[in-house]
Amino acid sequence: MMSTLLVVVIVLAIAFDYINGFHDAANSIATVVSTKVLTPAMAVLWAAIFNFAAYFYFTDHKVANTIAKTVLEEYITLEVIFAGLLAAIGWNLFTWYYGVPSSSSHTLIGGFAGSGMAYAFILGADPIHAINIDATLKIIAFIVLAPILGLTISVIITLIVINLAKNSRPSVAEKWFKVLQLISSAALSFAHGGNDAQKVMGIILVAMVAGGYVPTTEHMPEWIPLTCYAAIAAGTMSGGWKIVKTMGTKITKVTPLEGVCAESAGAVTLGITEHFGIPASTTHTITGAIIGVGVVKRVSAVRWGVTISLLWAWILTIPVSALLGGLSLVIVHYLL
Repeated sequence: MMSTLLVVVIVLAIAFDYINGFHDAANSIATVVSTKVLTPAMAVLWAAIFNFAAYFYFTDHKVANTIAKTVLEEYITLEVIFAGLLAAIGWNLFTWYYGVPSSSSHTLIGGFAGSGMAYAFILGADPIHAINIDATLKIIAFIVLAPILGLTISVIITLIVINLAKNSRPSVAEKWFKVLQLISSAALSFAHGGNDAQKVMGIILVAMVAGGYVPTTEHMPEWIPLTCYAAIAAGTMSGGWKIVKTMGTKITKVTPLEGVCAESAGAVTLGITEHFGIPASTTHTITGAIIGVGVVKRVSAVRWGVTISLLWAWILTIPVSALLGGLSLVIVHYLL
């Protein structure tokens, strides 16, 4: 039978997955709402359907395996996972409240790593030794690479599409791009579900191992992915309108053509990172893609002041989450 703490950790992880859904809903619906292709209510339903549909495709769980190995096994306890989740949920709710599209992926990784390092310190070990350096460096590298890759692919796709559509009548082209934006939004939601649900799957899996309920991280109980995909889809259904406004209107004004290009670039980028098991940030990726379509119009079309503010949030997310995770672990360790 599961221990009380293991049950609490699993419930918290599912709660984080739900929060991740409404926190990151803007990633896949912001442009389709701002271009008025779908109403907000229809957009979140559309995104949620494809968030969950990813369950039937992403069966190798490469991203989940990377997350599960962020902290070395000897420093993983239920207390460590519990503290990491508390930190991640706290930072996610804080940034959501202020409409800042920070990375749910990175706050989860930061909280987990920070609590693991604090636990190593309590044991008298070097905190750095609690971290899987290879996995951590890969994650940190894609804080920079994911938005750059999204931006680059977005610029390429936009230039190709503009050249293909240059002889079309504007009214006809806009009609077609509104239809295509439904497809590109679906593709981005599909990639988002596959990418982000796996991160919580990895956390629940290591909790099951730490609690002695599953022998190794090679054994993923089927209920874990099913629950995680359902939770993130339910969270997406709840919206996240403050961040939708930032993503859809504050970075640059987006047309249906540009929405198609940005969403397609985001989906392609996430497909690449998922293939290699890299837990990249959906938020960073689509933000880079939106900047890319803005830059193609002209550099001044991008509101760089807003973009720089977002960059600060990105830079701070992992260290702040790690600090919160470490503090949470110390409190939990001496109270439980």
